[in-house]
Amino acid sequence: MNEYTYITLRQKPELKEAAAVWFHDKWEVPQEAYLECIEAYLNDETEYGWYLCLDSGRIIGGLGVIENDFHDRKDLTPNVCALYIEKEYRCQGIAGKLLDIVVQDMKSKGITPIYLITDHTSFYERYGWEFLCMVQGDGEPDMTRMYIHR
Repeated sequence: MNEYTYITLRQKPELKEAAAVWFHDKWEVPQEAYLECIEAYLNDETEYGWYLCLDSGRIIGGLGVIENDFHDRKDLTPNVCALYIEKEYRCQGIAGKLLDIVVQDMKSKGITPIYLITDHTSFYERYGWEFLCMVQGDGEPDMTRMYIHR
């Protein structure tokens, strides 16, 4: 089994630009938006962090924690966002490990529960997440599934 390195961007702030580019390439959210959130985290303006999985220094997976992931339930915060694993690295437990790391990190800071929105069914349940309700995504015609981790 491969040994990957899991980090927060506070551990390797020199990766902030590469991380912003990587997340932008995956989700098409403006790179500047990612960089703004990452900078707030690096400058200790928020404890909502950014987490990466590296293979020999290459970003192969990541996720962030933000106030709201573009939905109408502004009271359900913070939200895990932008979870992505490179296709060739999927089905190796990387997403689950990243989710576990973020849950533990947030709990260690007294931040619980945390939320996420997704179209997936049954994936997040494997990692202790529970379906909470349906929410309306900003500018989306259909409702989206909201999960909670307590």
